Amino acid sequence: MRELLQQVRIIDSELETDKIADVLIADGKIQAVAPEISDISSDTQIKDCRGLILGTGLVDLYSHSSEPGFEERETLSSLLQAAAAGGFTRVSILPDTSPAIDHPAIVAQLRQKAGEMVNIPHFHIWGAMTLDLAGKQLTELADLAAGGVVGFTDGKPWENLGFVRRVLEYLQPFGKPVAFSPGDRLLSANGVVREGTQALRLGLPPIPASAETTAIASLLELVAAIGTPVHIMRVSTERSVELIAAAKAQGLPITASTTWMHLLLDTTAIKSYNTSLHLEPPLGNASDVEALRAGVRAGVIDAIAIDHAAYTYEEKVQAFAESPPGAIGFELALPLLWQNLVETGKFTALELWQALSTKPAICLQQKPSLITPEQKAEVTLFNPQETWKVEKKNLHTLSSNTPWLGQEIKGRVVQIWA
Repeated sequence: MRELLQQVRIIDSELETDKIADVLIADGKIQAVAPEISDISSDTQIKDCRGLILGTGLVDLYSHSSEPGFEERETLSSLLQAAAAGGFTRVSILPDTSPAIDHPAIVAQLRQKAGEMVNIPHFHIWGAMTLDLAGKQLTELADLAAGGVVGFTDGKPWENLGFVRRVLEYLQPFGKPVAFSPGDRLLSANGVVREGTQALRLGLPPIPASAETTAIASLLELVAAIGTPVHIMRVSTERSVELIAAAKAQGLPITASTTWMHLLLDTTAIKSYNTSLHLEPPLGNASDVEALRAGVRAGVIDAIAIDHAAYTYEEKVQAFAESPPGAIGFELALPLLWQNLVETGKFTALELWQALSTKPAICLQQKPSLITPEQKAEVTLFNPQETWKVEKKNLHTLSSNTPWLGQEIKGRVVQIWA
């Protein structure tokens, strides 16, 4: 099939170009990019793409798969369909399934199931560092690496810093991404919101910023001592950005990410007590949000992750502090980030696209996609002006745990090529 996208706005986040041109796609490849393409065959499907954006495919660093174990929340099929509908051409799932992804057989099972699907994003799997994610006994790391995992993480705060040191020593030879979600469980205690004035008004148990920053500081000390490159997940505080900036200035081999909702909302949003705003780590204060945005623009925070976490209606309809933390995001992230950051002038289009496409790929040690002739077509077509209502019937994901449920938002993905 040959498709000509006429006068589309091209955002190539790897080549750092933002321009209007025609793009010809055929046989899964980009055949031509030019100011105007007129020499086309009769079997070419022509699309008028004025006002639309063609960007390099979006890459999600980490999200939660409910299959195996919690298929009532989400199946692997619905997860990947939701990701495709949101513009993602690559998806990497965390190992916190049931059973956990701590054995090559589970990796093989999931890869086989994904391989039977069509028109889905490239599918990658994080392997667990420890058996059952318990943080006490290492998995067969070499077997998981040979089984094709994209990297290693338990995807949750650690309890034993000595064990983290051991993990870094063992994983150094594998040359795969190693990711940690920083948090001190003792400092967090039973907290559910960021400590501050708003937490007092809400009457909810607080989590101090130091629960995250002390964990990051400890991790950075271990990286400095051992030298194993690490990725720091779910950065959510102003002080964390400062610590990471200082570590990068010293040349430590680290990358970092925050999640899309932490760039859009702060603690004041929780006045609604909507349990879809119960996240881990919690939403930050206003100064945290500003620091995270500045960190992404400056490259201190390399990437924006989606951290999609589906839950059933019954699981989320309870007291805020008793609800499981997490929210869906695949189909909402790009429209809401574009609407709130790009259209308001807080980010350039290239800055946002780099944090959602090129830089996540680099964090995963993958080659970013390009919009140039003879490259495989791994691109996302986005209409920033289309308005639609966030309703269960309009979502590909099986769950609807999002604070934007029932609201109209602007921006929708038209198509991906993967």
